[in-house]
Amino acid sequence: MKKHTPSAPARGARWFRAPCLPVWSLAVPLVGLFVLGGAWGRPLGLLLGALLTGTLFAAVAAAIHHAEVVAHRVGEPFGTLVLAVAVTIIEVALIVALMFAGGESANTLARDTVFSAVMIVCNGVLGLSLVVGGLRHGVLAFRVEGTNPALASLTALCGLALVLPSFTTTTAGPTYSGAQLAFAGISSLALYGVFVFVQTVRHRDYFLPVGNSNEETHAAPPPNSAAWTSLGLLLVSLVGVVGLAKALAPALDAGVASAGLPHAVAGVVIAMIVLLPETGAALRAAHGNRMQSSINLALGSGLASIGLTIPVVAALSPMFAFPLALGLPPMQIVMLSLTVMVATITLGSGRATVMQGAVHLVLFASFLFLTVVP
Repeated sequence: MKKHTPSAPARGARWFRAPCLPVWSLAVPLVGLFVLGGAWGRPLGLLLGALLTGTLFAAVAAAIHHAEVVAHRVGEPFGTLVLAVAVTIIEVALIVALMFAGGESANTLARDTVFSAVMIVCNGVLGLSLVVGGLRHGVLAFRVEGTNPALASLTALCGLALVLPSFTTTTAGPTYSGAQLAFAGISSLALYGVFVFVQTVRHRDYFLPVGNSNEETHAAPPPNSAAWTSLGLLLVSLVGVVGLAKALAPALDAGVASAGLPHAVAGVVIAMIVLLPETGAALRAAHGNRMQSSINLALGSGLASIGLTIPVVAALSPMFAFPLALGLPPMQIVMLSLTVMVATITLGSGRATVMQGAVHLVLFASFLFLTVVP
């Protein structure tokens, strides 16, 4: 009888048996906070600006690495949920802080940030993931039973938070009354809570990647100690990303103003920087033929952005000395409608190619162009 010989471990398994937290991934988050603390409040010269920019992208790389370690330990869809919620919580904190600091001139900040996040994840992240995955694997497969509920929830939240305020008559302008804002906040939080329950408990299998032969899928998970360390360093990295982006914001604002561009351009750039960790993780998943994970990240980030931002803003609205402008102007409503319609077609069959990715990237380019030339 032929003696059975155990098969050689996959490269991913060897990587996880070795220390799965390289020295750079341990050092970068702490260095990022150190650089941020040293530069906080100081005028940005060329040298300091270059240092902050380099540290920012290093912190993004560290966040992506630690998110993947945590995701591999807890499995899907919990891994993508960890990154989406962590980024969104810090994003919400940044929005609230800037609204308190900016006064009435920041009354559209919550709306602009949420809308930018939705356009970035649904067109930019999704489009890039489809192009990267499609060029490498041809036809990409994902689960319709998972993508459709996520897209339906995102559409409802966008309509409730970003479109309806422009059409209500209780108050003037694109605003909600106090009762309407409270209803929108409670409804948004409740719908997001139901989605998280369905994604992680009730129908978790709907959000798992379609089976493939990628060796990373079968790699041995990292130990609990490494996963907990990565979770803590992920949060530290995300704090560094947001803080560094905020520190660079004055220079960005000055550059936008000197170039004669609309003020909204600065908000879009900051939102893109904050979403870099999720973008990197989604592209890595698409490159590994795990398109369902990319979609979970894209749609989940949009859902978390609205489902957490609107309730917090609604709860804090009595503390603001100005009404919150939540309703989008007509041009943005058209862009949001186009995005929802195209995403419905893209995600409706459970299979996609580079063509669908190109369509989403054109929409994303249109969003960026119309932000600069409204």
